[in-house]
Amino acid sequence: MSEQMIIDAVEAIPYRIDYRKPLRFASGEAHTADHVLVRVRTSDGVIGVADAPPRPYTYGETQASITAIIDDVLGPQVIGRSALAREQVHADFRRTVGNPAAKAALDMAIWDALGTTLGVRVSDLLGGHGESMRVSHMLGFDSPQAMVDEAERMRAEHGITTFKIKVGRRPWRLDTDVCRALREHFGDEVELYVDGNRGWSASEAAEAMRAMDDLGLTLAEELCPADDVLGRRWLVRQLRVPFVADESAARPGEITRELLGGAADAISIKTARTGFTESAAILGQCTGLGVEVVMGNQIDGQVGTMCTLAFGAAFGATSRRAGELSNFLDLSDDLLTEPLKIVDGRLELRTAPGIGYAIDEDKLTHYRQDR
Repeated sequence: MSEQMIIDAVEAIPYRIDYRKPLRFASGEAHTADHVLVRVRTSDGVIGVADAPPRPYTYGETQASITAIIDDVLGPQVIGRSALAREQVHADFRRTVGNPAAKAALDMAIWDALGTTLGVRVSDLLGGHGESMRVSHMLGFDSPQAMVDEAERMRAEHGITTFKIKVGRRPWRLDTDVCRALREHFGDEVELYVDGNRGWSASEAAEAMRAMDDLGLTLAEELCPADDVLGRRWLVRQLRVPFVADESAARPGEITRELLGGAADAISIKTARTGFTESAAILGQCTGLGVEVVMGNQIDGQVGTMCTLAFGAAFGATSRRAGELSNFLDLSDDLLTEPLKIVDGRLELRTAPGIGYAIDEDKLTHYRQDR
């Protein structure tokens, strides 16, 4: 079997799809999805596919850098490897510093090819826990009424009742007003949590969270920078909800540092930056330490969303909380032949092997940027 699964080609395809409206948050702003579709072909003719979303304001990667590192470094390193040789592939990856989204997409494309060859869903290969996940929707910077209206639309059209609110503006009352408006509109019918993308100082975050103490928030993510070491530890100690480390804890060593140092007590796992192989290692690390995890979103399209779903549904620990699986709705179009549908606030796995999607080649031709 392994002789049939030798990687013999890797392709990185830059493409661009507009968002319906600008997505705004403390660490940046996005108007278009300038992503890279990564394809891996094996010797038996199977093609595995995944997506790499650049986030230059978070990880330093751009569409051009992802394309170049895959074409010039990472792709040539894995060609000739078996799709089963994940440890060898990641040993190759570790020879190159950084580039998390490029490495993650290549890892997941290999998993997709492996599952397709074996005739098994990747989610079942990973763990096989469940068939679906509850969905959380991210609300970006806007006025209180506009964010209430968007949340109401998401509940009415898709059954979503969990919302992640982007905060981190100055003055912080801009964001506390939004959170209060959402709670007053929905009452106890929805779950609300906040993500600051490092936008506040520790003292600002503490004051804002005290002002929202009566709103029943369930999580607080990256309210202040991890580099504010003592300030962040001081903040985490006084919060009444778990503090989620996201971009500050993207690798296993960083996760250990943040958790044992008292700078976080929950972790966001994003397959867009750690793929399936490293995400599984991170999940084991968190499970062993007894901390909660959340399946995060890299403003993914439908390809990236299905990768997050495949991993999140595979394990009990990643299925307990709603996963951030809805931001493909912010895109004006997408690449799948069969678009995703959120029904009653949940996304279901598909029955096809691999990750379970097929790419619309006409749409890819239309949106790709290298021709």
